[in-house]
Amino acid sequence: MIRNVLELLSLKGKTALVTGGSRGLGFQMAQALGEGGAKIIISSRKADDLKEATSKLKSQGIDADWIAADCANEKEIHELGAQTIQRLGHIDILINNAGAAWGAPAEDHPIDAWDKVMNLNIRGYFILSQYVGKHSMIPRGKGSIINLASIAGLGGNPKGMDTIAYNTSKGAVVNFTRALAGEWGEHHIRVNAICPGFFPSKMTQGTLKNLGEERLAAHAPLGRLGDDEDLKGICVLLASDASKHITGQYIAVDGGVSVIKGG
Repeated sequence: MIRNVLELLSLKGKTALVTGGSRGLGFQMAQALGEGGAKIIISSRKADDLKEATSKLKSQGIDADWIAADCANEKEIHELGAQTIQRLGHIDILINNAGAAWGAPAEDHPIDAWDKVMNLNIRGYFILSQYVGKHSMIPRGKGSIINLASIAGLGGNPKGMDTIAYNTSKGAVVNFTRALAGEWGEHHIRVNAICPGFFPSKMTQGTLKNLGEERLAAHAPLGRLGDDEDLKGICVLLASDASKHITGQYIAVDGGVSVIKGG
């Protein structure tokens, strides 16, 4: 029987793990998955933030729980995967979102800061995807992995935004997504990436202040920055059966910035 579009988009009965899910874009995506009917576990390093975020999700009728973990630490990543599978039974949807940025001119960028960004933004994505794939998705022959990249991974930056490690890591996320999609397609595991543009958040507040929110908004063809709803639709689409024939793709959610010259 051919399902209607609402049935295809439904996440009822699905389970999801969202890293970096206590605030910002991660919280928005966890909220979207929960609103779609999925049972959620969110993770970040700070238990207090997770408790507050989980309380908000539960107040909205979402089945949510939390596990504190540092997604730059291999042992903690494995523990996160194991505890999530123990609590949920399996993982249908994995959102790799935990990330870090560092601002410094390339010639002065600290090597330890470079390593910190790379360890969290791409190494952590690989380790968690590997664990979830091996212990849940591959044995079950299905799953959806959504990696958070960025339009910063699609090119260089405007003047005044010196984030070479962040850009490099997010470019790596785009091709990690393609490579993993190609390898795990035979297991019916879909792997896609979202590339947000500028969204107000704790991570971006310094950049928005330096470059000017109004200036950045004016540069976008749609004339605005991202808001607390703008990742919800694409997140649910990529997590659900509505995208069951889409894998290895990335999509920019940036108001059109990445498609214009100088974007």
